Amino acid sequence: MSNQTVSKQSLLRLFLPFGLGYFVSYLFRTVNAVIAPDLVADLGINAADLGLLTSAYFFTFAAFQLPLGVLLDRFGPRRVESGLLLIAATGALIFSQAETLSGVILGRALIGLGVSACLMAAFKAFASWLPSERLPLANGIQMMSGGLGALTATTPVQAALQITDWRGVFICLAAISLLVAIVVFFVVPNQPQDKKPENFTEQLQGLQRVLTNRHFWQIAPWAFTAQAAYLSVQGLWTGPWLRDVAGLGRDETAQILWWIAIAMIAGYLTLGRLAEQLAKKGIRPVVIASLGMSLFIVVQLLLVLLPQYNRVLWLGFGFLGTSCILPYAVLSQFFPPQLTGRCNTSLNLLVFVGAFSAQWLIGGIIGLWPTNASGGYSLAGYQAAFLFLIACQVVAAIWYWLAGKWISAKDQSM
Repeated sequence: MSNQTVSKQSLLRLFLPFGLGYFVSYLFRTVNAVIAPDLVADLGINAADLGLLTSAYFFTFAAFQLPLGVLLDRFGPRRVESGLLLIAATGALIFSQAETLSGVILGRALIGLGVSACLMAAFKAFASWLPSERLPLANGIQMMSGGLGALTATTPVQAALQITDWRGVFICLAAISLLVAIVVFFVVPNQPQDKKPENFTEQLQGLQRVLTNRHFWQIAPWAFTAQAAYLSVQGLWTGPWLRDVAGLGRDETAQILWWIAIAMIAGYLTLGRLAEQLAKKGIRPVVIASLGMSLFIVVQLLLVLLPQYNRVLWLGFGFLGTSCILPYAVLSQFFPPQLTGRCNTSLNLLVFVGAFSAQWLIGGIIGLWPTNASGGYSLAGYQAAFLFLIACQVVAAIWYWLAGKWISAKDQSM
């Protein structure tokens, strides 16, 4: 079946299982923002330890991206994602039973490895089945399921903590991961094959083709620094900020995180739809991506300068941060379908190395300032950490514009 004639049944078999997978992935990614006080109290850890623990997810996630791209292009998204989700279930079970920092880090690392395909497998499947002009909206719909996961990691998790503890929550997550692995394996259609599979040497040559493409390196630095800021902050540090800077209690913090997740869902749907509609008028998705990521820098700067307005600004953070996903669809248009897995995972490698580094580094920077009388972290520490992330994004944005002029000049001279 070509990507031009996909039935509604096939679309459901693509969107629903992959949506469930990314729902679970994002739930794992952001749940520590709510259970952070329990982890600190039960394990006796500091800000840097909390950042390291939570970022272990990003480390293994990132480390597996290049092998993942080869596996997706070779074996297809159905088999790869369902197998990896079994590892996520194992990691969640280990996390729930661990009594030491090293134990929960191991569990968290296995979770990151296990969900490392949940987004890239979907992007690979969409690129194989759908026409390229539909990819921004399709990817946006997939990201909405992640927003629902982030939504579930807020007030619903806080409500669950009234019934059980964080260990019980992770036992439930282990069971859900196992169920989703089964659904993906038995429901997702096999990847359409237009020609015989590449051998290992050809796969490495394809990866080299991605990593030496000038369009990739034009947008990749900005995409990964923006996403690193978005993922590292939203996945952990938003909750402590609302507690320490805004002075909110746990229930109020969970409610604000809920609304941030709502803003994120709205952002993925709105920007994906906008990119698709404007593309019909000749406006490329990269224009929407660059504008959105520029506004994302602005809202982060306002959070630093005007913390008293943080409730409204956090909603802007949740909405505008979704523009960071558009570069995946942009880059997919520069490569043939058989290379989209390696293209997306190459960018994802950079994204999650950045997210791992940023989440851990934020904790380290915050820890340079003394805690207050109630044990909360200093506003100055948060501001310093956020300013560092903003500076990285500004430098990457400048590189994007300069590299674009260089590429245009080179293309004109050829």
